[in-house]
Amino acid sequence: MSCSDDKIYICRCEEVTREDIEKAIADGATTLAGIKKRTHAGMGLCQGRTCSKLITRILAEHGIKPADVYPQTSRPPVRTAKIGDFVEEDDV
Repeated sequence: MSCSDDKIYICRCEEVTREDIEKAIADGATTLAGIKKRTHAGMGLCQGRTCSKLITRILAEHGIKPADVYPQTSRPPVRTAKIGDFVEEDDV
């Protein structure tokens, strides 16, 4: 791997690079959840739908079988809402 490979963005939503993922693995992360906690990869708008396969591939390069990598918990994107959407006018 050349030096420029480290600057490749793995998670575009959160701007997490391959170098960040490699550091997380060196610090003991062996799961998608562990990498997510250390780097915030997978916490952006797509909720890891784009980067989780790339992270799994990087984990495989470090000897972790892809079959042993459990998918992370996906959540729908958060959107703002007006308080009036939750209460009726009589409650205000």
